[in-house]
Amino acid sequence: MLNERIRELRRAFGLSQVELASAMNVSKQCVSNWENDNVLPSIDMLVKLADFFRVTTDYLLCRDEKDALDMSGLSERERAHLKLLVMDLLNKS
Repeated sequence: MLNERIRELRRAFGLSQVELASAMNVSKQCVSNWENDNVLPSIDMLVKLADFFRVTTDYLLCRDEKDALDMSGLSERERAHLKLLVMDLLNKS
């Protein structure tokens, strides 16, 4: 499951395995091994991945199915705008 989350997030961010590897300071083979469920990332790397993708470690580990969006650094007005957008999208379904 972790392997699928890493692949899903990498693709959602429009990154190749090489680009993610560079951002994480690991080899492309390392990212490939994570995504193919051959090797698990270390706890430190798990935290680094969560920070990079702006999700929780629980989300990466499939312990929390909710998507999380880190809005730190945004103004209160920007946060309110994003909340309205999400609510609009939810009401369309």
